[in-house]
Amino acid sequence: MDHAFWMERWKLGQIGFHRSDVNGMLLRHHAVLGAASRVLVPLCGKSLDLDWLAAQGHEVVGIELSRLAADAFFAEHRLQPTVEVLPAATRLKAGRIEILCGDFFAIGAQDLGRVDAWYDRAALIALPAAMRGAYVDHLAKLLAPGARGLLVTLDYTPATAQGPPFAVDEAEVRARHARDFTVTSLERNDVLGQEPRFQERGITAMHEQAYALRRRPSGGEATG
Repeated sequence: MDHAFWMERWKLGQIGFHRSDVNGMLLRHHAVLGAASRVLVPLCGKSLDLDWLAAQGHEVVGIELSRLAADAFFAEHRLQPTVEVLPAATRLKAGRIEILCGDFFAIGAQDLGRVDAWYDRAALIALPAAMRGAYVDHLAKLLAPGARGLLVTLDYTPATAQGPPFAVDEAEVRARHARDFTVTSLERNDVLGQEPRFQERGITAMHEQAYALRRRPSGGEATG
């Protein structure tokens, strides 16, 4: 899976991963992000969650590879962003929301400024297993010590079904985050009945799970 895959999906409008509503886990567990925090949303697409987070008083910083996705977000919300070209990305900003268009792995903390919270509904599960470790490692470098996170994943059977989104179970979440984060499970729901396209792919069980995470000031073992 490479940049061309995602750029082509956006170009062709093959964006079944985009949701037409705000994620329910975010609505129920938003408080774990802390009040008025500056929230990073990796691989954000044109998610409605960005606007909802801003409406709660957060400064929102999305990272998205596709300029088409970022432009669509601002157009659909009738916002006129300013545009700033950075060495690693192009920043589009309007009001409380900015989106950095570029490679997530090339964007550094110096491009983002201080980030004290993050929300991941569609980033970790968008990546194949071979990339997920590098994603978590790079994410840790972008966050301030003590940063709070809300992670939403999907786990399904058979887990070998072709993604994205990919199946990421609780054992993997804890193992990949153990060094740099504490992990607490918040909620787990059966969502197969809401996902006919997955049933058509032969998926026989599917659960959505939410976790509260906390960036450690230094390494250690996870709890929670």
